[in-house]
Amino acid sequence: MTAQPRKHRQPRPSSASRRQKQSVFLVNIKRIAASDRVSGMIMLAAALIGFICANLTFTYPVFESVRETVISIPFLHLHLTVDQWAQDGLLTIFFLVVGLDLKRELTTGSLSDMKAAAVPMISAVGGMIAPALIFVSTVALAAGIHGGVESVANGQVFSLAQVAKGWAVPTATDIAFSLAVLSLFAKAIPGALRAFLMTLATVDDLLGIIIIAIFFSELHRGWWAFGIIGGAALWAWSIRRRNVPWILVALAGFFMWYSMHELGIHPTLSGVLAGLLTPARPVFAEHDARASRYLHKIEPLSALLALPIFAFFATGVHFDELSLKLFTSPLVVGVIAALVIGKPLGILLFSWISTHLLRFRLPAGLKVRDLLPVAAACGIGFTVAFLMASLAYVQPELSNEARFGVLIGSILSAAIAAVLLKRQSDAFARRATDGEGR
Repeated sequence: MTAQPRKHRQPRPSSASRRQKQSVFLVNIKRIAASDRVSGMIMLAAALIGFICANLTFTYPVFESVRETVISIPFLHLHLTVDQWAQDGLLTIFFLVVGLDLKRELTTGSLSDMKAAAVPMISAVGGMIAPALIFVSTVALAAGIHGGVESVANGQVFSLAQVAKGWAVPTATDIAFSLAVLSLFAKAIPGALRAFLMTLATVDDLLGIIIIAIFFSELHRGWWAFGIIGGAALWAWSIRRRNVPWILVALAGFFMWYSMHELGIHPTLSGVLAGLLTPARPVFAEHDARASRYLHKIEPLSALLALPIFAFFATGVHFDELSLKLFTSPLVVGVIAALVIGKPLGILLFSWISTHLLRFRLPAGLKVRDLLPVAAACGIGFTVAFLMASLAYVQPELSNEARFGVLIGSILSAAIAAVLLKRQSDAFARRATDGEGR
C-alpha cells in the first residue's frame, strides 16, 4: 500500500493576528466616523430611507409595525416603543458627545476665551431668535388670512396657539451635517471660517439644550431630582478615579437617565450632564484629557449608529397623500422659511451688531459678508430640529408636517450653502494664487 501524504491543516490565526485585524477594523470605523463628510451622508441617507419607507404602500405596514413595537424593562416600569427608544435612549449617546465637546470647548477650546468667541456666540443667539420670529410671523399671517385658524395639508384645522408651539423647531443647527457640506464644497476657505462655524454650532447646541430643558419639560414626582443629583455625583467621582470603575460609571449614567425620565426632564439631557462632569484637563499626569479621549471613543457609536437610527425613525412620517398641498401648508412653509432665510439672516445681523456696535472683532482677514455661506449651512436642522418637532407637538399631523419642513428646509439650506461655499472657496483660491504670483 502506498502511504497517503498527510494533509496539513491550515494553522488557525493567532490571537495576536485576530487582535491586529480587530484593531485595523476599529481604526477604519473611527476614521469613517471622524469624517464629517461620510457621517453626514450616512445620516442623510438614513433620513431619506426612513421617509421613503413610511410612504411606500408595500413598506409602510412593516415600518409602522417595527416602529410601534414595545420594548419593556418590567421591573422599572419602562414601556417604550422602538421609536421612543431611538429618540429618548440612543439619542442620549449623541448628547453625551455634545456634552463632552462642550466641556472641552469651555475648558481649553474656542469658548475658553470669551472675547475671541464673542462674535460667534452672539451670532448663535441671532441664529435662534430670527428663525423663531419668522416661523411665528409666517403662521400668524396665515392664521390672520384664514380667520385665526390654520389648515394643514390633510385639511385638519388647528388654532394659531397650537401651531405656534413649534417656534423652537427651526432654531437648531446640525453641526455634523453642516461640517459635511463644508468639507465637501469648501476646499480653500480660511480655517477661521471653520472655527467660526464650530464655535457657533457649539453655542447653538447649548442654547438648544436650554430650550429643551426649560420649554419641553413637565416636572412631576420631584423626589427624582435627588436621583439626578446622586447619579451625577457618582459619575463625577467615578470618572475621576485613576482606574475608572466602568460598571459604576454605566450605573451612574443610566440612573441619571432614568431619574430624568421619571422627573419629566427629557432624558437625553443626562448625556449632556455626564459630558460636562467629565474632566477636560489631564489628571494623574495623563497625556490626553479624559473628555477628549472618551469623545473620540464614543463618536463612532453616535455618528454611525445612534444618529442614523434616530434619523431613520424621525423622518419616517406617513402622509396619506403626498401632494403640493404639503408645500403650501403654513406650518411647512414657516419651518422652511425659518431655516433657509431666518437662520442666515439672524447670524449675519447679529454678527454685524457685534462687530459694528459692540466693537468685537472677527479673525483677521474676515468680514461679515464672508460669513454668508457658513450662515446658510447653519440652516441645516436635522437632529435636534427633529427632536424639537416631536417635543413641541402632541398632534401627529403637526409633528409630521414640522419634520417634513425640517427635511426640505435642511436640504434646501445644504444646496444653497454648497453653491455659496464653492464660489467662496474658488475666490479664496484665486486670491492665494494671485498672492503667490506677486
